[in-house]
This record gives sequence, structure tokens and C-alpha cells, in this order.
Amino acid sequence: MATTSTPVPADIGNENPTTEAPVAVPSASTASDNPFQTPSLYVGDLAPDVNESLLFEIFSAVGPVASIRVCRDAVTRRSLGYSYVNFHQMADAERAMDTMNFSMIKGKPCRIMWSQRDPSLRRSGVGNIFVKNLNEAIDNKQLYDTFSLFGNILSCKVVTDREGGVSMGYGYVHYETAEAANAAIEKLDGMLIDGQEVQVGHFMRRNDRPDIDSWTNCYIKNVPYEWDDARLNQEFAQFGEVLSATVSREDTNQTLGFGFINFAEHESAVAAVEALNGKEYTTTLDGEEITQQIYVGRAQKKSERERELRAKFEAEKMDRISKFQGVNLYVKNLDDSVTDDMLRDEFAVMGTITSARVMKDAKDGRSRGFGFVCYSTPEESTRAVNEMNGKLIANKPIFVALAQRREVRRAQLEAQHANRAGGPGQPGMMRAPMGAPMGYPGMPMYMQRPGPGGGMQPAYPMMPQMMGPGGRRVPMAGRGGRGRGPMPGPGQQPIKFNQQVRNAGPPMQNQPPHQQGAPQAIPHEGALTASALASASPEVQKNMIGERLYPLIHQSQPELAGKITGMLLEMDNSELLHLLESPDALNSKISEALQVLEAHQAGQE
Repeated sequence: MATTSTPVPADIGNENPTTEAPVAVPSASTASDNPFQTPSLYVGDLAPDVNESLLFEIFSAVGPVASIRVCRDAVTRRSLGYSYVNFHQMADAERAMDTMNFSMIKGKPCRIMWSQRDPSLRRSGVGNIFVKNLNEAIDNKQLYDTFSLFGNILSCKVVTDREGGVSMGYGYVHYETAEAANAAIEKLDGMLIDGQEVQVGHFMRRNDRPDIDSWTNCYIKNVPYEWDDARLNQEFAQFGEVLSATVSREDTNQTLGFGFINFAEHESAVAAVEALNGKEYTTTLDGEEITQQIYVGRAQKKSERERELRAKFEAEKMDRISKFQGVNLYVKNLDDSVTDDMLRDEFAVMGTITSARVMKDAKDGRSRGFGFVCYSTPEESTRAVNEMNGKLIANKPIFVALAQRREVRRAQLEAQHANRAGGPGQPGMMRAPMGAPMGYPGMPMYMQRPGPGGGMQPAYPMMPQMMGPGGRRVPMAGRGGRGRGPMPGPGQQPIKFNQQVRNAGPPMQNQPPHQQGAPQAIPHEGALTASALASASPEVQKNMIGERLYPLIHQSQPELAGKITGMLLEMDNSELLHLLESPDALNSKISEALQVLEAHQAGQE
């Protein structure tokens, strides 16, 4: 079947169309002549755990479904709360629209509207009306039922508070035609709906509204403490007629230091802002006379201030990202004795450093074990990563990498966790760093010893076990009955346990010495050192670290210690050494891993 792309509709500005690719729907030949309607439906207000299979089961009861797609975040793959359901026949889509709109899916009423292929029709504003002063009890369905009397509705929504889901008292209705919108405005503007007189008019974009350039209300802060309403009025009356002047106060009549002035004319408000913003006044604070500047500006609603602050913050954030992209390095596993100057001196040989800083605890000023080094060019930073990573500073191997934002690191960790999810035939299984299945919490983990004749040895936890012939485990003395395994039978060769070596099974007969899985000498006690790791193979290096990491994680997360250890062992060895030495850093990584596991589990339900 031929397909055509349908852009994601920006429904009343609440959804983000940039996070998903276009949705394939049946060609226009199967649709009606109306440009607004195709056999594709937008289904919004979905619970986070609603997936394609559930929607297919629900909507296939109406008619044959061509395809379904739940739109998800491009990085985290979490549902954005809306989807597209594409039917083969227009009649089936119309039936779903009529019978299933506002039906309950996972405890939430879904909101269905026609998918619009032409974005210019959505942006034009034709047929779009704004409704305000709605009773809080009115929901999407009641708004739809009320306004559907005047024509075919393409979209209908009551705006709710993001946190509590409570109605904000206004909403939007988008009609198929301008005639239907005009009829609704004529009949319903000023009418009582649920006991409240509603106002209905044509929707206008924020920048096109007439009051945006005709404001009269001013906000004043840093108001002198001795000023009252009359003194505030006196100071601003010179610019024009003042309708109201208020200094905000606590219940105890103590001034809060800010107030509001409402002028009769817009020009008066502008003149007051230009003349008084930044003007200095003397005031008395705690018996001492001080001078402070007052701020005078246009009064804004809370939502407008938050919107401007968010835009300002995002602009500053993007400016910092672009400024330091590719030149800022993250350095960790730093010794507590390393200072800013020491860090700068060590990295200065690689290029021109613009800043070098060791991060410190805000309370006691102690080093947090990591810092940042910023170079003037990406070439210098790349050279530093290649040559400084693993270098010893104050007898500790440091880890050096390009600095990443928190959300990027979290997305990478989630992707690593998803990749470790079980392969075919092993649902819910995770994969160990060397490819062995991790199994479930509490299960011991084993890896193949080098050589074709080698048995299985524990990757972690740190529970030394001797291996009997055929790879059977022999419990260690003093284990209190844990790790029960078959004891050596009669006639078996006794195995001598040596605290200084990793014990292996007896050599295979007729095998060259290098293939007999000979024991590898590694220290079991004390802290790991870079030299000890360097003398071992990469597999054994992870094993050595894992044996020490597992019991530390087991103290706080006994049931998930195996999974979390496997996740953390994906990290660089220098990072893992830092975790062994820093309980705070380890707890932070454990918390991060728990969040990923919870998100993964939620996605499986």
C-alpha cells in the first residue's frame, strides 16, 4: 500500500512534534475530499505505560487497523503520552472518533482527534476559539459535548495544571470551519455553563494579543521599608492617574519589600518605568540608614515570568554547552591532596588551559575526588584525554574523559542497561561485562577460565571457592553452611587451598601447559593497586575489582547486588577504583543504577 507522511500535530502547543519521526498512514486516495480528515487519528492524554499492543487490541474492535505508533522521546524512549492510530477505511476512523473519544484507557480518558497532514492548517488559526472562565468541574468531554452542537470539532482541550491535573479555567476548541467557530462564539459568549458566565472568542497568539503592548500594571521591588500605600501613590502619581497603589505586607503588617501600581493609561506606566527603574532611595534597616535601588517593570503573571526565566536559562545553558563543547574535560579519582594549581600544572603540558578546578564539598571544603580542566581548542583536549587518562597523580591513576551533561550520561547508562537485557530465549536476563548471563539477584556469577579445559570460576561476589574435578564447587570452611556444594567424593584428589592464588581445577590430561588453566596469582586482601591490575588479563582485572565491589554493594542492596555490580563493571577500571575508595561516589552510582533498573522494570509492565 502506498504511504504518505503525516507530521505530528502540535495540539494546542502541549505536545512536542520534534521528538518523533513522521507516521506512515494510508494514501490520500482512501481518505475523503476534506483536507482535514484522513483515516489517521491522534490519540492523546495516554498513561505512560500504554503501548502499541494495548492500543491495537482496543481499536481493532472498531475495524481493521493499518498501523499504530506510540510517540516516544528520542533519547529515553519514554512515552510522550500520545499516539497515532491509522485505519484502512475512513468509515472505521469516523466510528472510532464517535464512539471511543474520552473512553478510559488505563484509568485515564483518552482524547481523540483527526490527524492533520497539512501543518499550515493548524498554524493558520482558522476555526480556533478560546474559552475562559470555565468551571473547574468541566473536563474535555463536557467541553466537547457543549461545543460540538455548532460543527465538526478537530481538537478540544481544557488546560490543566501540570502537577495536580486541576483545570486552569480555560480551554481551546478547534473547529473544521470558520463558520462553525463564528456560530459558537455568537451563541455561547456570555452564556452560563455550570453556573459561570464564560467568555468565548477567536484564539490569538500571545504576540498578537492587543493587551501585550497596552499594559498599565507595574511591579515594584526593593520598596523602602517605611513606605505605605499612600507614599507609593505619591511617588508614582507624577506620571499620570493612578488607579491603585499597594505595598504587599505580611499578616503582621510587616512590609514584604514589593508592591504594585496600576495606572489609567499605558503611557503613564511606561513613563514610570523609564524614570524610576534603578533610582536610589534611602531607607532605614535595623536602625542603620542605607541606600538601595528600586526596580520598576511591567507586572507579569507567574506563568509568564516562569516562561521567560526558562527561556533565559535555556539560552544561557545552550551558550555554555556550545562554548565548552569538545574542550572541557572531566577528571576523577583525584587524591584529596590535589589542588587547582596541581591539576593545572599536570595538564598544562597538553595545551593552553582556560580553567582548572577541583570540586570541593560546600560544607567542609574537602575535595570531592573529581574536577574539570578546560582547554582553548578541541585538539588540545583530545590529546589530553589520550595521554593523561590513567596517569598517576599523587600515586592514584586518574580517569580523564570529555565532560558530559547529566542527561546525556543517564541516557547512555539506560542504553547500556537495555543492551544487557536478555537475548532470545532469556527474557529479563541481563548480560555480564564479558558476555555471560547475569541471571537474577542473589545468583552467584561464574565466568570461563582461560583455556579450553578450564572450569567455571566466580566473577563476583567475593566468595572464594575451590573447584573440584569437572568444575564442581567445594564449599569453604567457616561459611556457616552457605554455598552448599558437593564435597569431594572417595578417591578424588584433595585440593590444597592457597590464600595467595585463584584456585583452579586439576590440569586436563594431554594438554599443553599453557592450556591447562594454571592459577593466576592475585592479591585477595588489601586495596587494589594499579600495578596489581596491570599484571592481570582484562578479564581477571574485572574479576578482581568485582570481588571487592560486590560486598560493598551487597551491604545496601542485597537483592540487587549482582545486577548493580554487573552494570558498574561496564565502567573504566580507574573509575571503579575510585568507587572502591569513595563511599559517597559508590552510593551515587548505586542510586543511579537503581533508577535505571526501576525505569527498565516499569517499561516491562
